[in-house]
Amino acid sequence: MAVLQVRSMDDELYKALGRRAAMDNRSISQEVISIIEKHLSEPAGKTAAADDEALKLSGSWDEDRSAGEIAETIRSARTTKRFKGGF
Repeated sequence: MAVLQVRSMDDELYKALGRRAAMDNRSISQEVISIIEKHLSEPAGKTAAADDEALKLSGSWDEDRSAGEIAETIRSARTTKRFKGGF
């Protein structure tokens, strides 16, 4: 069986792993293996699909133009006349 050693782990992360392991009556090593197994058993495209859904909900869109090109379009559509209504 392979052995994995993790160095320079943040103390808070280690404590969080310990708390999570204790909730499931596992050692920290067993908890880490469980987390890795769970993560690797999920389909690779699952997170990408979730990202796409989040983008749909946030109102983003696909654009072929660069940010600079979009900014130039906006600038060129502006007029130099100022509103004389008391601003």
